Amino acid sequence: MRSLTHFFIRILLPLAALASGLQARAALEIQVTGGAASRIPVALVPFQAPPNSPAPELTSIIGQDLLRSGQISLVETTGMQHPQEPAQIDYPAWRGKGADAVVIGQVVGLPGGRFEVRFRLMDAVRQTQLAGLSFNVGAGQWRAVAHKIADIIYEKLTGIPGVFSSRISYVQKRGAQYELRVADADGQNWQTVVRSREPIISPAFSPDGQRLAYVSFENKKPVVYVQSLRDGGRRAVAAFKGSNSAPAWSPDGKRLAVTLTRDAGSQIYLIDADGGGLTRLTRSGAIDTEPVWSPDGQWIYFTSDRGGSPQIYRVSSKGGDAKRISFEGEYNVSPDISPDGKYLAYIQRDGGRFRVALHELASGQVRVLTDSAYDESPSFAPNGQLLLYATLSGGRGVLGTVSLDGRTKARLSEPGTDAREPAWGP
Repeated sequence: MRSLTHFFIRILLPLAALASGLQARAALEIQVTGGAASRIPVALVPFQAPPNSPAPELTSIIGQDLLRSGQISLVETTGMQHPQEPAQIDYPAWRGKGADAVVIGQVVGLPGGRFEVRFRLMDAVRQTQLAGLSFNVGAGQWRAVAHKIADIIYEKLTGIPGVFSSRISYVQKRGAQYELRVADADGQNWQTVVRSREPIISPAFSPDGQRLAYVSFENKKPVVYVQSLRDGGRRAVAAFKGSNSAPAWSPDGKRLAVTLTRDAGSQIYLIDADGGGLTRLTRSGAIDTEPVWSPDGQWIYFTSDRGGSPQIYRVSSKGGDAKRISFEGEYNVSPDISPDGKYLAYIQRDGGRFRVALHELASGQVRVLTDSAYDESPSFAPNGQLLLYATLSGGRGVLGTVSLDGRTKARLSEPGTDAREPAWGP
């Protein structure tokens, strides 16, 4: 797990990278539990469509996206009329079911095997339209348009951009095989980026989402690589003497913070994304690792045991003295910072359990968001409203998301596999 393993072993783990053709799959199972007390109730009416069209899947994906947000609940539509146009909506009936908004849609067949997907989001209280769009889609685009519709619904109702069209990265282990994957935000439609019989760790998206940094051991020691998601091309950007690990992108995508042992113990360095311009950032006799940049690029947060136990520290990206940030608990590791710079998420050990904690930087208030025992690798969604993490369930690694109030959790699981090392990208 990252919370233990990465602090000491993240500097050591191997990877024998093998580029492969992209393979799309959709095998993960999604389970959503809990929910915020003030969720917005929405009636998602099943989209009307010709027989044998993917419309039921389309409606299902939209609903799952909205539920995972933790800010929207779905009103039961069984036994209700299924309108296709605004004039057909019986608003008093839907209000009687508790709906504040109603989503209706249609799928219309087009020549050449394409379809037009239409949807409208209606305010059930004011009986007005909040959004309405149509999409011309072909085979293989159903999931993308479903995520887009969910994004629009979410933003119109909450005022916050949706993240359902974003992507995540994670490492999947099946038997003796490791795969670095990129997938939709719900874990579906994954693609293999790197395949290896050795462990893969520390994937990190570039700010533009077009590159992944990760750690490779193909030269019998950890080396940081950057790989293009467009053409698969990659280069070693940190292959110095000793260990090279824990890459983290600067907000402008021009530099990486990395953990190296080239000069002494584990320390934080900055390096250009093409491998040039190396500078040392921290100078301590302790283990300094797991760097992450503040959104404005002014600070680097990292894990260090310089105070006797692993804690979160902060140092200027221009260098200088480090300041301790975490004080609650004797063991805090694996920081990530929210896109607005207001929160840190990290793994906190409490009574032998490793759980996701949320730290409000302004007040110093910390609250634990998960109730599991072996969590690792928390990563903020692009809108800062959800956290992606890995945990153990039934003896294997699974991915999960949790809302910032801790009330809504989702598990993304693929039978027979072991998922770790998640990172949420653009």
